[in-house]
Formats: sequence, C-alpha cells, structure tokens
Amino acid sequence: MDDPVTSESGGPVGQGVYVGNAEVDGAADAGWLLGHFRPPGDPRHSADVEIKWGVHAPGDERARWVRGEARTALLVLISGRFRVELPGRSVLLSKRGDYVVWGRGVDHSWRAEEESVVLTVRWPSIPGYKVPEGEVSGGEVSGGEVSGGEVSDGEVLDDRARDHEASGCSVSERGPVGE
Repeated sequence: MDDPVTSESGGPVGQGVYVGNAEVDGAADAGWLLGHFRPPGDPRHSADVEIKWGVHAPGDERARWVRGEARTALLVLISGRFRVELPGRSVLLSKRGDYVVWGRGVDHSWRAEEESVVLTVRWPSIPGYKVPEGEVSGGEVSGGEVSGGEVSDGEVLDDRARDHEASGCSVSERGPVGE
C-alpha cells in the first residue's frame, strides 16, 4: 500500500486529485485556492466557482467597494470578528459559522474587526476582478481579498462605508438583508 498523502506533502496525488493546506496554499496566491486562475489540468482549475481562505489582521479592510458585482458570493466566518458592508446594511459576523450571502449586482466591502479567518465561495469564476497590488488598507494581509479581490469600475467608496458605520446600521438577526 502507498504511503498516505498528507497536507504537508501537498500537491497533485493522481489524476483529478490535489491535497493541500489552505494556510500554505492560500498564502502563495492571496488566499485563492480554486478558480479560473489555476492552470488548466490542475484539479483546482474551475470556471464555475472560486474558493478563498482569507486570513486578515485586525483593521484590514477593502481599499475600495466592489461595484457592479457579476457573481454570487458566500462568506463564512471561521474565526474572529468580520464586518461585511452592503448597501444600506452593515453585517457583523462574530460567531464561528456565521455567514452572509449576496447576489449579483450587490455592491460590498469588508473590514476585519479582529484577527479573522473567512472562507469565501463565489460563482461563477470570472477574470477581471483583481484589485491592483499594493492597494490595502490596514495591516498585513495573508490571503486577503484585497490582493485577489474584485473591483469592476474602480470607484472609491470609503465615505459610503464610513456613513454606514456612523449610522449605527447593523444586522445581527438571521435572514435576508435588503435595502
């Protein structure tokens, strides 16, 4: 019998199989584990979905709001305290397993209130959403959405995010969040 493959040995283990560690593999590509950006033939290549393991220091935040989003996203809190800003709402994820889903056309931004780990799943996987390198606000980012994230028209909405925070608008109940 072959020796078992572990996350320490990582990498392809046969046709259509890859074993890795999200912390290690994510650190190499701004947190992105799976999506269109992986080379064809890599089991992690997909035009259908993107998966990211985001590790954020306290105070990390998107440098810009995402405008004109063409994908649906699910963000799940693994650890920490993480705020997602949506039009007219501020959603605080504070318990392991808390999550938020937003659909196509929903603008958004985020901020790590504490050291946080989040898992993001987006679909479909579409090229052209990467934030330019070096545009990070806050501390160091390991696997942060800032480097591998998405901006379509590049409009800066920091004042809008501050307005959300100043209004005290917060969503802690479960269920749909609308304008």
